[in-house]
Amino acid sequence: MNSEPSHIEIPSVRKILHIDMDAFFASVEQKKNPALLGKPVVVGGKPDSRGVVAAASYEARHYGVRSAMSCAKAVRLCPHAVFVPADFPAYKKVSEQIQAIFFDYTDLVEPLSLDEAYLDVSDCTEERGSATRIAEKIRARIHEATGLTASAGISYNKFLAKMASDLNKPDGMATILPENALAFIASLKIEKFHGIGAATAKKMHRLGIYLGEDLRAYSLPDLAKTFGKAGPYYYNLVRGIDLREVKAFRERKSIGKERTFEHDIFEYDQLSLILQKLAISVAEIAQDKGFKAGTLTIKIRYGDFETITRSKKLRTFTHNSHEISTEANLLLSNNIEAVKGIRLLGVSIHDFESTQKLGIQLDFFNTHQK
Repeated sequence: MNSEPSHIEIPSVRKILHIDMDAFFASVEQKKNPALLGKPVVVGGKPDSRGVVAAASYEARHYGVRSAMSCAKAVRLCPHAVFVPADFPAYKKVSEQIQAIFFDYTDLVEPLSLDEAYLDVSDCTEERGSATRIAEKIRARIHEATGLTASAGISYNKFLAKMASDLNKPDGMATILPENALAFIASLKIEKFHGIGAATAKKMHRLGIYLGEDLRAYSLPDLAKTFGKAGPYYYNLVRGIDLREVKAFRERKSIGKERTFEHDIFEYDQLSLILQKLAISVAEIAQDKGFKAGTLTIKIRYGDFETITRSKKLRTFTHNSHEISTEANLLLSNNIEAVKGIRLLGVSIHDFESTQKLGIQLDFFNTHQK
């Protein structure tokens, strides 16, 4: 094994912040209704519905309740939880306040969702240019303006800033300096790596990879052979290398809509009508944005939670609602097993026409999660 340096040497160190609100949706609900303070709050569907948890307060998380969990499971884990419906206009309003604070320090703000964002403060002169003090100031201003707490991670790249923001949650912050990066990564459990999902972590465990130092022992050719295109990404991560820039603009990758049903649906005609409405809605969004797609995908989730996706290349780049809905229904008719009953349908379009240069400002208020 080749010896490698014990620290990172970077010609021009960037200053990247990752700001993440603490249990954002639930915290907003507790702020709106002080009677909920200190109680396990679950934002999302009703406990007897087929909805999912959009967010959980830390009191609810103590019982194992997590985002994207079914409400039925959440109530089993925490029978005394208080379930409240999501109030996205309220969350958006608070997000606007938070975003305004970010832009007081830098124009390089890359929102990831309603409640988190990357900031590049490399050129910021506030707080004498100290990224750590800037993060502390931003957290203080967020609390003053909204009454809510935020956690922050500070480092020289996105990956490490994201990892740092999780270290002292809630209401905390951490800084990972270049000279400490390799030691931090070496001791990091592989399932904690941002960008490594549960399935990949299991595959790595089977290979004896449990920590960052285990992953670093693999050569670039071996990682590329084992993990394909993701191999070089993993190779760089464990060496503290992440060259992704903080961008206020991003190319939109897809437009999609899906619907979960209260009860399994078995009738094809009913499913076809629902899918048609979803496809028309997606097409209308594409028309409004001026996007034309080359590929269509439908998503089918059966009553037993088996989920399949089926995609088709369209004859031409289009945002025509009739064409998209017709092709979506053809995919449905050719791939459905309605005898099992269906609990969710979805449709999305992607592979947008490359000549359009579809860089658009990130919608800070349109990702309903957490």
